[in-house]
Formats: sequence, structure tokens, C-alpha cells
Amino acid sequence: MQAKRIRPRPDQLPRVMILATGGTIAGSAESATQAGYTSGRVTVDAMIGAVPGMTAIARVRGEQVANVGSQDITFAIMIALANRINTLLGTDEVDGVVVTHGTDTMEETAHFLNLTVKSKKPVVMTGAMRPSTAVSADGPLNLYNAVAVAADPDAVGRGTLVVMNDRIHGAHSLTKTNTTSVETFISPINGLIGTVNYGKTEYFRRPFRKHTHKSQFSVEGITSLPRVDIIYACADMPADLIDGSMERGARGLVIAGDGNGNMNAATIQRAARAAQKGIFIVRSSRVPTGKVGRNVEIDDDRMHFIASDEHNPAKARILLMLALLKKRSLGEIQQLFYDY
Repeated sequence: MQAKRIRPRPDQLPRVMILATGGTIAGSAESATQAGYTSGRVTVDAMIGAVPGMTAIARVRGEQVANVGSQDITFAIMIALANRINTLLGTDEVDGVVVTHGTDTMEETAHFLNLTVKSKKPVVMTGAMRPSTAVSADGPLNLYNAVAVAADPDAVGRGTLVVMNDRIHGAHSLTKTNTTSVETFISPINGLIGTVNYGKTEYFRRPFRKHTHKSQFSVEGITSLPRVDIIYACADMPADLIDGSMERGARGLVIAGDGNGNMNAATIQRAARAAQKGIFIVRSSRVPTGKVGRNVEIDDDRMHFIASDEHNPAKARILLMLALLKKRSLGEIQQLFYDY
């Protein structure tokens, strides 16, 4: 006979804090069937109230950190978010954190938190592809599942996670692939961390790169990050884009290169001159999947470039900005791209 599962008393449930930043999950439209909407209209208390079943899986509280579309997420918001999470998880009063966020830049904030949160406790990001007023809004179930993962002891030590559309992604691996579909996020290189189905979790693996409690990065006492620009490679791209970034104070550049981090000959030469002047040049790729290898088609050793390995341009930028908070050699920064 199967043993009867004993439900914990309400005062024994895990304690989960929801930090809201806005996004489509907090958006609303004039009609339940229109495509256009305004992000960041709904408060965290209203979102929690729309999912009453969460009280059966966790003791939930909410804080409004920001209320903007994710295209307007700033590094000031990311830094405040990381510091707030570190404060909360450094106490015995919170067992896990959920961050509601727009999907457009979710992978960047997730990567940032994966590098700057200093706790093994779960940090779970979620959002929505349809606003709260849509005829088939995906936000409420995403939030329910995110709270379930944040309350799950098996999520401890897995780094920052993203829960969307019944899937559990690791911050290092996921990327957005569709402008409107609820199945927009995939983890193309390393695969899913797991799945969550109406609060029931199943895990496949743990992240194998450094993150959170093993990360050497910190934003404690930091108010801003060094400027790093992304330059998109294309046919016959103008090499003077590099000069424009340098003139405006960029300390590093990420090239969203063709194929395996390539760029035309003129841009390679201009980037090499910038590297000689102390600008850190990272070769990433505009291609959705695959690694950018060192010294494959471009002589990185001679040009003094950094290969992004598995990091897409947006995540490479986050990692380089954090790396530049301390004085590091080219070799040390290259190693960071292998370690994180």
C-alpha cells in the first residue's frame, strides 16, 4: 500500500519572497485578444492574489523592486536586485527568492544574478509572454511553478534558474528564441535543468560551471559597471564602429561575430589596434547555438582577443563588465569565460 503523503502545516511551509520588476507578467491590455499591451502595470500584490493556490506550497511575500518593461532594466536595477537577494538569503527568514521580470532581457539579469548572488538557496526568475489580461495568460502558472521550484530543497545549489512554460533552465544556458511564443526559451547547448508540472518538479542535471556561492564576483558597494559595447558583425561591416565605442569610453567590446566569432579583415585589424591600447575585445557570435573557440579561424593569441566560448553576446557583455571591476590580465579574463 502506498504511504499517505503528509501535508506540512502552513507555518512549516518554505518561505519564498517574490521580488517584482515588471515585464509582461505585470502587463495589461485594453482587450483580452489584442497583441499590444503595456508592461509593468500590475503590482506584485495583485500578481500574488491572482494565484491563490501558492499558499498551499509556500509562505509567500512580495516586494516591488521596479515596475518596467525589461527593455528598460538598468544595471542600477540589477545591482539593487542582487544586493537585496543577498540580504534576504543571508537571513533565516527566507528559503528562496522568485524574481518576476520581462522576457526580453531576462537572460541577462539571470546571468548577472548567477554571477553575483552569494547563496546556495534557490533564486528563480519567471515572466510571461502574454499580459495578465490576455485570454490565455501564461503568467499565473509560470509564477506558481517558479514558487514551487524556489520552495523545493532539491533546487538548492543549482544556481539562478529560469522557470517558464513548465521548463527549468539554468542561467548560463538559456536564451530567448521567439518574439511571441510561450515556448520562447531554450537551453540549446547544455539542455534543461529540469521540468515543473503544476508544481511537481523533476531535475535532470546540475550546472557544471561556477555560479552564485562559488562565484568570485561581487557588487557589494558597487553603483555602476564599466562600459562594454556590443558590435554586431555583418557583411561589409564598417570598422570605425570600434572607434566610436572607444571614443565614448568603452573599456571592452563584444563582437557578435559571423559564424565562429568572425569579422571582416578591416574590423579585425581595427579591433587588434584597440586591444593594443588596452581595450578588451571578446569574440562572440550572432549564431544562436555553438561555442566560439580560441585560435580557430582568428589568431587570438596574436591579436590579443578573448574567445567567448559558450557565452552569447549579451551574456559575454555581462561577464566582461563584472570582470573589469578588478584589474585582470587578458589570460585571466579568458579563463573566466571557461570557468563561468
